[in-house]
Amino acid sequence: MENILYDGWQGLARILIVGILAYISLILCLRISGKRTLAKMNAFDLVVTVSLGSTLASIILSDGVALAEGVGAFVLLITLQFVVTWSSVRIRWVRQIVTGEPQLLLHGGHFVSAALRRARVTKSEVRAAVRSAGISDLNAVQAVVLETDGSFSVVRGADRPENSSLVDVRGMEARDHVVSPAATARREN
Repeated sequence: MENILYDGWQGLARILIVGILAYISLILCLRISGKRTLAKMNAFDLVVTVSLGSTLASIILSDGVALAEGVGAFVLLITLQFVVTWSSVRIRWVRQIVTGEPQLLLHGGHFVSAALRRARVTKSEVRAAVRSAGISDLNAVQAVVLETDGSFSVVRGADRPENSSLVDVRGMEARDHVVSPAATARREN
């Protein structure tokens, strides 16, 4: 029963020494691998970030995990993340598997009901995202998009739909031929 509160200086010394070395190793690995390693651009990136944190905790708290094994796990996770992101930039089907695609939830002030159901998002959540963007009128919103990282993007009405940031959003395919009268007038001039 006395091991619950204190198990001796040896355990505390191990945590202190291994913790510092593991932390330094993780920082070095992250600096070598670049900023993309900790980017939370999609669910896969989040999994890698959480895995790195979990690995660090295991190294520090488990005396069954040697520092070298933990550093090897850091290198493995970062290497796998590099391979997957490198592949997803170059190979479309890998990108679709890893990141998915953004989903249009509201367009021109109108909810896209099928997309809301598929994404398991409520109208209230979309309205909250619009309010967070400082907009009170849904009609002032060109689109609300559920991004691949789970965040909402609120896009105000656009004057130049031919240069739209919504080009790769799922659900815009059927709407991409809708051109505003202002854009049509500019094209004719």
